[in-house]
Amino acid sequence: MAGMDATIVNTALPAITSDLHGLQYMGWIVATFLLGMAVATPLWSKMGEHKGNKRAYITATLLFLVGAVFQGIAPNILWFIIARTVMGIGAGGMNTIPFIVYAEIYQNLRKRAEVLGISSACFGTASIIGPLLGGWIVDVLSWHWVFYVNVPIALVAITLVGTFYKSPKKQAAGKPFDYLGASLLVVSLVTILVAVQLIGSAAGWLIGTLFVVGLALLFWMVRVDSRAVDPIIPSRLFKNRELVIDFLLFIIIWGSFIAFVTYIPMWAQGILGLSALLGGMTQIPGAVTNFIGSELVPFLQDRWGKYWLVTCGAAAIFIAFVGILVCGQGAPFWMLLLMGAFEGFGVGLVFNILQISVQTDAELRDVPIATSLGYLLRILSQTIMAAVYGVILNQELFRGVRMAHGDITMQMLNKLSNAETASRLPRELIPEMRRILYLGYRNIVIAAIVLIVISLIIVVPLSLRHRS
Repeated sequence: MAGMDATIVNTALPAITSDLHGLQYMGWIVATFLLGMAVATPLWSKMGEHKGNKRAYITATLLFLVGAVFQGIAPNILWFIIARTVMGIGAGGMNTIPFIVYAEIYQNLRKRAEVLGISSACFGTASIIGPLLGGWIVDVLSWHWVFYVNVPIALVAITLVGTFYKSPKKQAAGKPFDYLGASLLVVSLVTILVAVQLIGSAAGWLIGTLFVVGLALLFWMVRVDSRAVDPIIPSRLFKNRELVIDFLLFIIIWGSFIAFVTYIPMWAQGILGLSALLGGMTQIPGAVTNFIGSELVPFLQDRWGKYWLVTCGAAAIFIAFVGILVCGQGAPFWMLLLMGAFEGFGVGLVFNILQISVQTDAELRDVPIATSLGYLLRILSQTIMAAVYGVILNQELFRGVRMAHGDITMQMLNKLSNAETASRLPRELIPEMRRILYLGYRNIVIAAIVLIVISLIIVVPLSLRHRS
């Protein structure tokens, strides 16, 4: 479900934003899902420690299912965004609990890497099915049905886990739950992320106030957790240098690659004028090479070390973005596919080796919370950067509309990203509208390149030091 949702929704976004008149809310559509995952992730890991991983997983999957159904029946963009947030909250547990379970079951690191590769294969297979199925559904039925496909899969998943999986002894049984710390964490993150979302659309004093309040609440949470018996996020995690580097690399690289998976399908549809099915196909090469990169890690980690593998992965993502940037607005469809292959290979390498490193660099007692915190930081990075990319896109769209002096409107740009509605736009204005859309996407690619360069500046010296 996670693999399909990541690609099937990206394929359907042009149709969704066109139907619900929400292109200017693109940042919110992406970010609220990630926001739900972010604030809920450490809570799901704690629920697993206190109530068992089985109950946590089933509850999370039910929330994911409810959010999917309500997105499918959404009559307007506000309803859709709220339902997507609920789905994100469920996804936070549905995606992170299995990685905690892998660490419990597989103590041998090579075996665990192989299992992570199998997990990536399942995710990658769904990621291949997603854009094809999503494109077909959007073209033949309607975008509403891309969410209903989750219903039977979720019910099967809940049945299988409920029947066959036996949770081990609860790690935190008998310890008081850190309700105050958890509440402060959720409220502080929501406040900060809402402030990020409002950049470019609200008064500066309001955004600044929200940032200050969010940071103050986060500082309060740190003080509370320093005295808690079972803190929601133990401060000792941040005294581990290797673990902090793992987290930092996750943050930077994931903030970069979210731009590719979100906007390249829209590039294919809005700029090249292709169908939703072909737009979704831009995700297929990356899904295949993601699996290849992930499967190589068990064989290369002992020989190369984690920093060389991360360097290779980050370099592959860098090539993907630079290739798109160099080709510009005239980038052919095959180039999008080729660069998608580089992006997927890089992400496969980076994710597998850093996921293992987070669990091995942490103390044994901290493996569950370190796993969920790594996931939380990745999602926070994606959430913040999704908002930033949304602001970058909106600034260029609004500027283009102003420069058109009434000939082009935001409603027309909404229709441009959907091949069906684009055919009803004035032919003579389509080249200029595509140019406006391209400039927005180009600026997003440049921002993503800056992030991936920062990750290379961090990791290359570390790889050279460890090799020597």
